[in-house]
Amino acid sequence: MARPLRIEFEGAIYHILSRGNERRDIFLGDDDYDVFLGVLEEMSDRFEVDIFAYVLMSNHYHLLIRTNHQNLSKSMQWLGTTYTRRFNLRHFRRGHLFQGRFKSILVQNDEYLMQLSYLCLQGESY
Repeated sequence: MARPLRIEFEGAIYHILSRGNERRDIFLGDDDYDVFLGVLEEMSDRFEVDIFAYVLMSNHYHLLIRTNHQNLSKSMQWLGTTYTRRFNLRHFRRGHLFQGRFKSILVQNDEYLMQLSYLCLQGESY
């Protein structure tokens, strides 16, 4: 069965999440968090994606972003691949880091946007 197409359009706001393969950690120390944030900043600049908020947990992350072009899949693929390469090099490992493809939820109302923003500020997982 084919994957459903992602809804992508200019100016869309998304709640993005991705989990470590087999629910394993994707951050093994503070340096990994720093590397991820650096890659996230590069992705934002490269693909003109606005990052409003994020929560980084040991085995997954949540992002609240806006795409300024119709390029969600391209930008998230770049983020996942680039971070995985850097993580694998740092930790002398090979293979997949993330479980499947990232999940994206289109933020369609202010209530959901406010709830996500609040949870991100609190550093809570949701």
